[in-house]
Amino acid sequence: MTSTPTFMTASLPRRFGGGALLCVGALLAPFAAIVAFLLAAAADVPLTGCSVAALAAAAAVSGGVAYLGGWLARLRRRGVVAIAVAAVMTVVTTVAGALLVFRPLGIDPTPLPAQDTRYWQLSTGSRIAYTFTPGQGRRRPDPVVRLHGGPGTPGAGPDDLDRALSALGFDVYTYDQLGSGRSQRLTDPTGYTVVRQVADLEAIRARIGANRLILAGSSWGATLAAAYLAAHPGRVSHTVLTSPGALWPKEWEESGEGEIWDRLTPAQRKSMDELENRPQLVAWSFLMAVNPRAAHDLLPDRDVDALFDKLLASVGSAATCHPDRPLNEAASRSGFYSNQMTAEDALKVPDPRPALRRINVPTLILRGQCEYKNWEIAREYRDVIPGAKLVQVPDAGHVIDAEQPELYRSTVTAFLTGRPLPLKPHTGQAPPTPAARR
Repeated sequence: MTSTPTFMTASLPRRFGGGALLCVGALLAPFAAIVAFLLAAAADVPLTGCSVAALAAAAAVSGGVAYLGGWLARLRRRGVVAIAVAAVMTVVTTVAGALLVFRPLGIDPTPLPAQDTRYWQLSTGSRIAYTFTPGQGRRRPDPVVRLHGGPGTPGAGPDDLDRALSALGFDVYTYDQLGSGRSQRLTDPTGYTVVRQVADLEAIRARIGANRLILAGSSWGATLAAAYLAAHPGRVSHTVLTSPGALWPKEWEESGEGEIWDRLTPAQRKSMDELENRPQLVAWSFLMAVNPRAAHDLLPDRDVDALFDKLLASVGSAATCHPDRPLNEAASRSGFYSNQMTAEDALKVPDPRPALRRINVPTLILRGQCEYKNWEIAREYRDVIPGAKLVQVPDAGHVIDAEQPELYRSTVTAFLTGRPLPLKPHTGQAPPTPAARR
């Protein structure tokens, strides 16, 4: 009679422990799948192979722990139990992956407006879309090349500044940088670099047969213009830098340049959160950290560019003096991977400022009164480039051409034709007071 209680006391904890191990195995399986998936991606295994590795890891961990649990509980068919648990967790992992990771984002690309698009096949290997607005009347010797911002966020077709410059005799080329707009996307996103963008611009100069260019860059386009100017100072006659991004982004890596996200209205922040809170993007972000090529396979350009376009459209007005007012801009086709990878690469490039201090190229910098980027960024361009002029545009933020279109055009055209500027250049180190016209 005394042996029965002893037997029951010994077996109950073992059975309880065996059941607990079954639960632990089921809980560990998803984590094992994630780790295996990322390790395979880091090893440059194709996405299908990464998925197989994840399923194998989920099965092995859940089945192995289940077998230990069966042994602890002294189950006679612990092998069968282990196989059954592994099979169930493989199915669960497959379904979860299909629903949460591999499901399309479901956002259709915004239709692009019609425009007279042409293409260059450059010596760099880039296929670049562009528009050409020929100069009227007496042609000027140096063409204007427009450099859009982002990286990876082009405008749409010739705009009013293109037409104004054309009326003054300037040939104007506006192109979509590699990986954005109507231009080529790379299958390997690590190919988006500052060096490649500078090389494309130099190849464009050679392609159009210009001895020198007039560079008109906005936001990131100003950073690109400065990088080109540092590399090819003899190939630039004038630069116009509107709402410039950091001259050398590495310098601002810790403190930050000032971000549009800091100025979002509650409605804009809610819209952004709704767009970003997707499980596919969580998986994508992990893949970007270990292997951008695998991330690109998971979310190809068509899907992620459409999401990027929608995100930018929902928050664009935060870059203006009036974030609560809609900003109506023509649709473009943003390039998300061009944006992410070029911006990351910009933190690794050499400092262009020593070279820029030695050049002698007339330069105009325009900064909006409500600009969200730090004042010191625009001021540094003026202080580094000899003879550069910095003007502040009243009642405008980062998107000066949309907020003050007439004043923007008159200031740029006056500078390029040698006429007095409608705005007085600022020469102080402190931020200017609200700008006044001459």
